[in-house]
Amino acid sequence: MLYRFYDRTVGLSHQRRAALAILLGALSALALPPWHIVPLVVPAFTGLMWLLDAAAHSPRPLRAATATAWLFGVGYFLVGVHWIVEPFLVNAARHGGLIPFALASMAGGLALFPAATGLITVALARRFVLAGVAQALTFAAVWVVFEWVRSWLFTGFPWNLAGYVWAATPEVMQAAAFVGIFGVSLMTVVAGAVPAVLAGTGKRNWVAVLVFTIVLPAAVWVGGAQRLGSAPEYVADSMDGMVPDVRLRIVQANIPQRQKWISELRVVHLQRHVAMSRQATPNSSTQPPTHVIWPETAVPFFLAQNDAMRSVAAVAAPIGGALIAGALRRSDVPGNGQSWNSAHAITGDGRIAMSYDKVHLVPFGEYVPLRGILPLDKLVPNQGDVSAGVGRQTLAVPGLPPVSPLICYEAIFPGAVVRRDAQPGWLLNLTNDAWFGTFAGPQQHFAIAVTRAVEEGLPLVRAANTGISAVIDPYGRPVAMLGLGVEGVIDSGLPRMLPSLTPYARWGNALPAGLLGIVTLLVVALRVGGRYSMQ
Repeated sequence: MLYRFYDRTVGLSHQRRAALAILLGALSALALPPWHIVPLVVPAFTGLMWLLDAAAHSPRPLRAATATAWLFGVGYFLVGVHWIVEPFLVNAARHGGLIPFALASMAGGLALFPAATGLITVALARRFVLAGVAQALTFAAVWVVFEWVRSWLFTGFPWNLAGYVWAATPEVMQAAAFVGIFGVSLMTVVAGAVPAVLAGTGKRNWVAVLVFTIVLPAAVWVGGAQRLGSAPEYVADSMDGMVPDVRLRIVQANIPQRQKWISELRVVHLQRHVAMSRQATPNSSTQPPTHVIWPETAVPFFLAQNDAMRSVAAVAAPIGGALIAGALRRSDVPGNGQSWNSAHAITGDGRIAMSYDKVHLVPFGEYVPLRGILPLDKLVPNQGDVSAGVGRQTLAVPGLPPVSPLICYEAIFPGAVVRRDAQPGWLLNLTNDAWFGTFAGPQQHFAIAVTRAVEEGLPLVRAANTGISAVIDPYGRPVAMLGLGVEGVIDSGLPRMLPSLTPYARWGNALPAGLLGIVTLLVVALRVGGRYSMQ
């Protein structure tokens, strides 16, 4: 039966193969948040392997393989990052005409990484006579290498890595504490690609699928379930497992992006945050907040230079505690003109105790690459580019354990969310996902940020303007959460960090690199295996 499916696949016309490649890519994206249809990775990657095998036997194999994998990537990213159109709709009259260009360039540009994967996989298969399981493992290894390259090339965009298909399966995601998200991606792509060998014959093919597609993910799930089974419970209203004498209030004001920067409403927005910060706790027996947290750019003023607005914001700071708020920061040097996307810790007397400036900036959101050459401007309304901060920081906010602040999408970069020489006790993610609508973008961003908590073994506190705000324990489980499009506050204790560093926090990407080494050894051992090409 599978032979017939394979035979029909390779026998399609070029146009139908191209359409099928796009369809398979789109299908694979539906395994990601917010859809979570994980089994789709099997037909998607198996189909791609068959198409690559057909390309390998075409008159121009490398060109055909590159085009096939690029089309798969186009489908993958068209569905996976379709939310990129949302920022252009905030001011549709000004930016709406750029939507087709933005979506096409985003999907087509990111698809170059799958294209490179297809090219190198077929090139290696031809050079070293790889086939069957060996070829599937090679494909998976190369795919993950290019996911890693995507995490840093041109400032990096490691969004929707294959491993995030397990975001709704916390048992499997526990593996990220040991091998990081790249290791989880490797397992995922292997599981999806190996069933392609079933188009061939022989019992060994069935054994390979059983091992790599069923037993391996099941074993990872069982290991994760055991880890969670022995983990302590963290309850928002209890002090068990929580940092003593710390009570957080996270404010989610749910201000639409179209209204956020309207001059006449800026003071109103600030007052709204203050009022929500000072509202009474629902349970009079519960400890009142010791610290209040507002999202990215919650304060639409330069606080350091605006004493009046800083005094208004300081009203939200609990006595003896602090308010942590996102706001733009401007240089005090006359004529400098620099500004930063910052997080401030403000005490009750209106003093800025400390600040953090965002390091990893969003292209076209906070600065324009090649400004002066590209005929484009930023999507945000303020003038000029935002400057990058000096580097990752660990801050000592009064009354709190040392914290690693992450503004907006700084939380998406594996292995780059803490200073290794100044270990924090928790992660703080301030973000404004109102830019990205109310569906896939914010949900994907949240799932990605939660994975950093698992990798690092640190609790994550997330304050988002329109959601998703949450307190996450060091195992990636929500302690308290506010969904999308909801106005409200979260009152919760701060979970303790794990008593020791996770293997990934200790060794970083050396661990998934070690897995790639093991896969390479397996490929060498299997290179004499039978082909699943049906010639």
